Amino acid sequence: MKCPFCAHADSKVVDSRPDKGGAAIRRRRECEACQKRFTTYERVEEMLPLVCKKDGRREQYDRMKVVSGIKKACEKRPVSVESIERMADRLESRLQESSEREIPSSLIGEWIMKELHGTDEVAYVRFASVYRSFKDISEFMEELQELLNK
Repeated sequence: MKCPFCAHADSKVVDSRPDKGGAAIRRRRECEACQKRFTTYERVEEMLPLVCKKDGRREQYDRMKVVSGIKKACEKRPVSVESIERMADRLESRLQESSEREIPSSLIGEWIMKELHGTDEVAYVRFASVYRSFKDISEFMEELQELLNK
């Protein structure tokens, strides 16, 4: 495992344990060159469906893209990294359970919005504003009004 600090190729495992959900193994490692410690996560690579983008392209599902988008929506909000990881885990479970070979990105976006709606309403509005790409302020206000009515 390459060290993120000095890029040395060898490290030793100091501690290994399952993560909270049991879906991954958390390993504490120590670089053999600089002695700095870092954490890695090991998870089973499962076959997830291809994502069909709005422009017709198809690409592999990318967990890091999903986590990054959720993190941006939750920036400066009281949403923990663990909570974001659990959202991504639930999304991946839904993708696997769907048993579809291809899934539209719009459906993934809707699932993420549903997760955010139950977690943090400000993060939900942030994600929705980017995801739905509102054309003007009135569309944005309609979404806010709908949220306030609930």
